[in-house]
Amino acid sequence: MSLLDEIEAAIPSLRRYAHALMRDRDAADDLVQDSLERALSRRHLWRGDGPVRAWMFRILLNLHRDGLRQAPRRHLVAVESLPKEPAGPERQEAHMDLREVQAAIGRLPDDQRRALLLVALEGMSLAEAATLLDIPEGTLVSRLGRARAALREMTGRTAPQKKEGRA
Repeated sequence: MSLLDEIEAAIPSLRRYAHALMRDRDAADDLVQDSLERALSRRHLWRGDGPVRAWMFRILLNLHRDGLRQAPRRHLVAVESLPKEPAGPERQEAHMDLREVQAAIGRLPDDQRRALLLVALEGMSLAEAATLLDIPEGTLVSRLGRARAALREMTGRTAPQKKEGRA
């Protein structure tokens, strides 16, 4: 598969991650577009040492960080619109639970949100996500733990209780 084919194959994952990261569809699409432009204009710099997908995610994350540094801090509360579902008590409750979790993820600190989305949404291994974020694996595990604990607290859910063994 050529470099351009691999870049094209990464687009759906980049869009999904950017939408979850930005919580604003238009801004996320702009970020993905900027990432693609950067990758294509600098494809001669691609060393071929690792997955193209990881390289693309690194470009996207770097552009996102640059944008956060340059722009005044925005606190977006908007949640990505969810697909319409038939009404019903159980569906409405699940829909509300999902919106609550999405809003809570949006309130996480950037470093925790980035880590959680790479592992939970994109399904990356701890090693892949740590490499992409340029942090030690132990730091990633700590961020994931703090993010999950914060989500449980923000959504009013408690951590699973460990069952005591019988003697």
